[in-house]
Amino acid sequence: MLTTCINGLTVSFDDDAIGPWVCEKTGGTWVKGRGTAIGLVKGGEIQAGVLYEDFSGSNIVCHIAGQGGWASRSFLALIFHYPFVQLGAKRITAPVGSTNVTSINLVCRMGFELECTLDQAIPEGDLHLFRMWRHDCKYLKGPYGKVKLSTAS
Repeated sequence: MLTTCINGLTVSFDDDAIGPWVCEKTGGTWVKGRGTAIGLVKGGEIQAGVLYEDFSGSNIVCHIAGQGGWASRSFLALIFHYPFVQLGAKRITAPVGSTNVTSINLVCRMGFELECTLDQAIPEGDLHLFRMWRHDCKYLKGPYGKVKLSTAS
């Protein structure tokens, strides 16, 4: 897996490594070409990842997974920089199962807001759709909004 150093973090943009990892953690199914993924790597192991898919030109869907202490402001700045700055998305949608309290708390702390609930949309019950607007993203502002790229192997 090829990695790059960004904001002092070891990051991978290897969709075929990060995508399946995120799908395994979130209960999804990886199909090659499903989307674009960004992962945080520590000691050669994936610690966190985001899978982006279904970009409409305005909205993009993301699935977020992590283990351990992965949610640094630098990594969060990076995962929001891609959809909002690089792609120019106006908003991000994050689907989260209603029984996944840990993920609900995580996306709320990140700044997502509950937009709607799809009743009985997943085997476990309801599916919450959270959204974040680009102008509300705190990780694009201040010192964390400046993502600098440098390569590492």
